[in-house]
Amino acid sequence: MMMIKATSAELSGMTLDNPGACISCGERAYGVEPDARQYKCESCGAFTVYGLEELLIMGHIDLEENE
Repeated sequence: MMMIKATSAELSGMTLDNPGACISCGERAYGVEPDARQYKCESCGAFTVYGLEELLIMGHIDLEENE
């Protein structure tokens, strides 16, 4: 299972870039709604980009300390 690193600030929506990530290659995506599912990854082309809230629900988030 691909784990995506995220901060609590990102998960709480305190950042303005609306992050998400691809669970196939791990590449970050921006401008993605928190509940996005199966968006196309610009890096690998797979339809496996999810918003951070979805990734959290799916168990793909590895929570980091805020800097």
